Amino acid sequence: MIPDPNRAFRFTAAEMQARLPAQGGQRFAIALERGELQAEFYAPQQIDHQQPHDRDECYVVVRGEGRFVMGGETVPFRPGDFLFVPAGMSHRFEDFGDDMAVWVMFYGPKGGMAGAAR
Repeated sequence: MIPDPNRAFRFTAAEMQARLPAQGGQRFAIALERGELQAEFYAPQQIDHQQPHDRDECYVVVRGEGRFVMGGETVPFRPGDFLFVPAGMSHRFEDFGDDMAVWVMFYGPKGGMAGAAR
């Protein structure tokens, strides 16, 4: 259930984890949709099957460690890390354990904010 966006609210990682797998076996659950923001909880298992998205996105690592491939660069990740991926860029998590989970925020228009005023 997505809360009333006109009220303040809180989600915990445990509450969101309990929603997984989502309908159809999906490894993500939507926490919030408001304007151009969509917040999700994502917990892939074994393989991250993501494809490039049409909006900019940010990740905040909740738990787990591994490598994150973003474009031509690979970086380590661990709890507390913040990762940004512009719209259209190939990316995926690799070498992570079964306990990995991240918050994901999609925002802005399709095609991303590239070139927009900062």
